[in-house]
Amino acid sequence: MLGNPSLHVAACRFLGKSLLIIDGRTWLLYLPCTWSISLASEPGCLPDLSMLALFGTGAILMRGAGCTINDMWDKDIDRKVARSENRPIAAGEVSRFQALVFLGGQLSLALAVLLCLNYYSIVLGAASLGLVVIYPLMKRLTYWPQLILGLVFNWGALLGWSAMKNSCDWSICLPLYISGIMWTLIYDTIYAHQDKTDDILIGVKSTALMFQEQTKQWLIGFSTIMLTGLTVVGLNSDQTLPYYIAVVTVGAHLSHQIYSLDINNPQDCWKKFCLNRTLGFILLSGIVLGNLWKRSNKTDKTEKVHRGL
Repeated sequence: MLGNPSLHVAACRFLGKSLLIIDGRTWLLYLPCTWSISLASEPGCLPDLSMLALFGTGAILMRGAGCTINDMWDKDIDRKVARSENRPIAAGEVSRFQALVFLGGQLSLALAVLLCLNYYSIVLGAASLGLVVIYPLMKRLTYWPQLILGLVFNWGALLGWSAMKNSCDWSICLPLYISGIMWTLIYDTIYAHQDKTDDILIGVKSTALMFQEQTKQWLIGFSTIMLTGLTVVGLNSDQTLPYYIAVVTVGAHLSHQIYSLDINNPQDCWKKFCLNRTLGFILLSGIVLGNLWKRSNKTDKTEKVHRGL
């Protein structure tokens, strides 16, 4: 491959897109991991930085692998869409075999990261691979590909906790996972409205095409479930005031997104989609500060007991 200059350029572009890709979606894949890791941290402690770094590496690798798989599945579709027609596989600059070899390298590196975790987490992480592979196919079969994406992108909400605790506390992990799925349905439905004209022409499906003018009502419903799930997470993990302030702020953020969204303006859809990285960090900050507050409350109670004695 490297002996051909044009293929060398294509390979560099492919590497940039599929291996070291740190874009908005990478953050959206990574943030549920950080929520879970932070929730599983000991009261009064910051989240484990080495675990955050390990999951950050894994998010970059799996996001890149997802891009490779998506581009392999969508080679013919990408050729028909202006913003994707120049992707290396669609343009014929990188063959499917070369992409497959590259994908093998990406997944091998991701496996090396996964093997750093406990056995429970290794099995749990490996269980998500099937969803990663089939997701690009779903837009051909169902109007709910965003739901499958939600299942994939929020797997870290389960994996982060298990990596810290060697198992999942389902009273916390499950509502967190469901909340993340609802979040993905919100931001990726907004994202899909950018492409609905091309999607109709090439015959692929999305929640944007299914919801159409009722999109905002659906987004309100997803937001309600998300916020309910986050409240359950807080109650079951004994969270404190900063966490609930963050959840309320997340609700206000979502309300602003949905109220001001113009589903027929691709630029506005892109802008609203990009706001969700900020939303994810708002929740993360609430979890971290809420966890630190636990130790503060515990210290205050201990001092009161001593004074009473």
